[in-house]
Amino acid sequence: MDARMKIIRRAVKEIQDGTYVNLGIGMPTLIANEIPEHYNVMLQSENGLLGIGPYPTEAEVDADLINAGKETVTAKVGATFFDSAESFAMIRGGHIDLAILGGMEVSEAGDLANWMIPGKVVKGMGGAMDLVVGAKKVIVIMEHTNKYGESKVKRECSLPLTGKSVVHQLITDLAVFNFQDGKMQLVELQDGVTLEDVEEKTEAMFEVKL
Repeated sequence: MDARMKIIRRAVKEIQDGTYVNLGIGMPTLIANEIPEHYNVMLQSENGLLGIGPYPTEAEVDADLINAGKETVTAKVGATFFDSAESFAMIRGGHIDLAILGGMEVSEAGDLANWMIPGKVVKGMGGAMDLVVGAKKVIVIMEHTNKYGESKVKRECSLPLTGKSVVHQLITDLAVFNFQDGKMQLVELQDGVTLEDVEEKTEAMFEVKL
């Protein structure tokens, strides 16, 4: 199993039946295909869709039916469509139980940077800044290190922040961390990973609560 699928399958365990969930663009959208079929989970997208189903097969593709990341999606039975104003009211009103977002960096204080790299073109910040303060729980999923092998789990984020002290849980290909009372806690190791592996590849300071 590759690193991304390991992260996705661990994140699915945090989704409870009967909840309203927003999946960020990128890796989080792949979670839609892994949610158990018997779960009644309503996936919300900022562009105005509640009730996203799995990715479409080639025969199911409808170019007009897209998520916030402009990917074609399916709509499950009971799905509803509305405008962006209602969609953001849903988020800001505290009606989303869980947001699972991608991350570029997460700090030991639970700060999140996930929307831009200075000097690179930004197509839009999307709904992440609303989701990190509006959703009841925020989980960030990302690979533990960047392509240069540098830790993305930082003492302080070096990229522009999406939100400060907003992350409740971080799931990487190495471990699971919770954030509580301003502290970062290592609560789980991914299969085949040792504490020493995590310590070696993590810049942030954390408590061990295994």
